[in-house]
Amino acid sequence: MPALEQMRILDLTQYEAGTSSTQLLAWLGANVVKIERPGVGDPGRHTERTTSGHDSLYFLSFNSNKRSVAINLSTETGRGLFLRMLPRFDVVVENFTLGTMEKLGLGYEVLKQHNPAIIYATLKGFGTTGPYKDFKCFDMVAQAAGGAFSTTGWRMEDPPLRPGPTLGDTGTGMHLAMGIMAAYIQRLQTGAGQMVEVSMQESVASFMRCPFSHRERTGDPVPRRGNRTVSPTDLYPCAPGGPNDYVYIMIVTTRMWDALVTAIDRPELSLDPRFADARARHQNGDALFEEIAAWTSQRTKEEVWEHLGAHGVPCGAVLDSSDIFTNRHMRERRAVRTLVHPERGAWDFIAPPIRMSESDVEMIPAPLLGQHTIEVLGQELGLAAEQLRELSASGVVQVREAPAVSAAAD
Repeated sequence: MPALEQMRILDLTQYEAGTSSTQLLAWLGANVVKIERPGVGDPGRHTERTTSGHDSLYFLSFNSNKRSVAINLSTETGRGLFLRMLPRFDVVVENFTLGTMEKLGLGYEVLKQHNPAIIYATLKGFGTTGPYKDFKCFDMVAQAAGGAFSTTGWRMEDPPLRPGPTLGDTGTGMHLAMGIMAAYIQRLQTGAGQMVEVSMQESVASFMRCPFSHRERTGDPVPRRGNRTVSPTDLYPCAPGGPNDYVYIMIVTTRMWDALVTAIDRPELSLDPRFADARARHQNGDALFEEIAAWTSQRTKEEVWEHLGAHGVPCGAVLDSSDIFTNRHMRERRAVRTLVHPERGAWDFIAPPIRMSESDVEMIPAPLLGQHTIEVLGQELGLAAEQLRELSASGVVQVREAPAVSAAAD
């Protein structure tokens, strides 16, 4: 059975941070009902939208395994429908601007009156208290304010750089999902609901625990060091010299160093006084870089990766957005899958990273706006299809029927 089969979630999230949280729980089997505004839906549907007018790949990437119900919560009738559904669910998740839920009349104090056992999960840029609580926030803002920018880049003389992964959004979503599961487990023991709050700034700062621990050695601020830490740990060029034709090699022990010089058939480097020990290798880092780069630059990054990896050298090719989806290791492990969307057809998808031997959840593509309005409101509130069509005509809900498609093409 799916691990979280009994967990029922009303998902009011949008864009990425909140949707990442509910998607992870859906991947683990939770019943996630995404509540969206009729005619508009999650604004993420329109980010980088295709000329065909279909939902964006961005939206599809964060909303698989959910059902969409379109309700206008700004109307009294729509709010009433939501509150009628509330006692049948365990969790409400939202990442609106601070105060939005209260303006809708759906703040935590109101919701727990209708369902005292409700778990109310809220994700905010800077939390619900403190001098920055009303500040707007996006992933990059959170990464700057959480410390990630400060250690990313080449030298302290150069400006910091924006990290590539969306740690502020998806990373915070992962933290919120963990908080929701903890609250759910506690409720199973006590019967009591509670509020779970996660701040994007604080989540990013949590990811910075390792870099910030270096201040014991470096002092403050912890410096930017580029790709090279202690030579020969560095990024090395590979053939044919494209923008991502590199491999990152990391050497932290003498055994790894010995494995490296053996793998590249340069055992004499260990006898060179310039590279005799870790200190000498670091002091002569540029010269050592050239020796190793002369070998890597004659081979593709995949050849370097597989050859060095087989010799016990920690390394990784720089896989880009094209490489990841075709990588034979990712494909064999089904870490990349192909889903079939009712409008966009087949598309490649990064699969859930959590694997459980006793929990199996089928992958289902992201829903169309209002695709499950009739199904969910019929099941949960006993509303007939005709009643829902009347509500749709008045703008309270949106009804949309989608053709059935197979969940996975691979």
